[in-house]
Amino acid sequence: MPGSEMPAPCVFAPDMAEQVPLWHHYLLAIQSRESPRVQDYQRAENILLTVLERVHALDSRFIVDYSRDLEAFQFALRSSEDPLDVEVPLRVDSEALLIEESEDTVPGDGPAICRLGVLKEASGMEPWMTEDIFSVSSEDRDKCCGHIVPSKVLCVLKDLLVAAIVHCKHHRLIPPGSLNAASLKEGQMRLSLLVSSGWRKIRFNVVPVVRKKHRVLALEGAQLKLGFPEGISRRISSHGVDLVPDNAQHWRISTGYLLSRLLDALGSLPGHRLDSLSILDRVNLESWGGGSQNHGLTFDHLKTVLLWASTLFPAPEDWADLQGSVYRQLVVLLCCLATRNLPHFLYPECNLLQDSGLDLGVIYQRVEHFASQPEESLRIHVTHLGHSRPPRIDNGVKALLQLPASDPAYWATAYFDFLLDKFQVFNIQDKDRISAMQNIFQKTKTMGSENS
Repeated sequence: MPGSEMPAPCVFAPDMAEQVPLWHHYLLAIQSRESPRVQDYQRAENILLTVLERVHALDSRFIVDYSRDLEAFQFALRSSEDPLDVEVPLRVDSEALLIEESEDTVPGDGPAICRLGVLKEASGMEPWMTEDIFSVSSEDRDKCCGHIVPSKVLCVLKDLLVAAIVHCKHHRLIPPGSLNAASLKEGQMRLSLLVSSGWRKIRFNVVPVVRKKHRVLALEGAQLKLGFPEGISRRISSHGVDLVPDNAQHWRISTGYLLSRLLDALGSLPGHRLDSLSILDRVNLESWGGGSQNHGLTFDHLKTVLLWASTLFPAPEDWADLQGSVYRQLVVLLCCLATRNLPHFLYPECNLLQDSGLDLGVIYQRVEHFASQPEESLRIHVTHLGHSRPPRIDNGVKALLQLPASDPAYWATAYFDFLLDKFQVFNIQDKDRISAMQNIFQKTKTMGSENS
């Protein structure tokens, strides 16, 4: 636990001026790869869209969605190669559908699962009441005559994709060897396709989606009032919800579009929010996952950390400095790893680290080492070699990071300001925040005395 006196907030460590160029060099190296990455993505996307156009020609119930700017925007930020979702909207009158929430929803699992019923009085729904995608209701008292079954929709879409790929290859509509459908399998909630673009291979998960006007209570949470552009929740809510397959019988609300819109909104604000996300994604790929992209944190994990950090640090000055921006995400990430709980941004009761299969202890050690001595991970060229500064933190920091697990009140700006100061990167002059941070110090000092 901390010592007896709260040190004055560290505005800049003595050699911090030497570190700034290192962070910017690392960012510039990432950004230098952005243009070719985007070009590879666009070529791969064009191949996939060609196939989906053929799917639509074979069965007009499936629509091609060309509005994919958000996906391209996120791909440009990333160094990691996590699969990308491609939504295939269903051409269905959403007003003729009834969302029936399931009683089997387990608290903490995130958005409720539901069935999609076709209202009895609805007209023009004949294409959606065929045996290949529809299940007739056996109960006369139901408002619905039956339900659109996600497993059946997926089966139809899979067969259409196979037929479309064969057609496109035969007619040379796509480059030879550019698309691998070997991973298309029965029973999956996402249909996986590997697309080659130049030397890069990009995996897309094709997902059928029903778009419906529906209130999203999670978007009305208090956290969106801090750290985001004014009116963002209203603008996002106007889109409605995307319902995607959850299991063979049920759909669920997809938060992918909602979270991507929030991330995009952060990019409109001044500062280094997205730059710091790009840096951590690259460091995660190179240093935290042990070289394996399947056994480490994902871009979505880090995106969630940034969304939380943006609400915990809403002031513009928090994001004016690149190094400080990175550390604002790092302290939130370390806290989540130490407590083994990364709350979903829109459904905080859902823990994104639960049942993830990740070795959280090992990942924590790697992230803590980077936060304490980032220099060795940031050096990308022999000219960047230089002396390493001493570790920024002592061995007691993990105990401090555990505090929100025992008292959720610690999940607040003052606590994370206190952590920033422990890492010697607290550069805020606001007297109220300094006072609140010092109160946290006094509280932890008292706890340390009681436990000694």
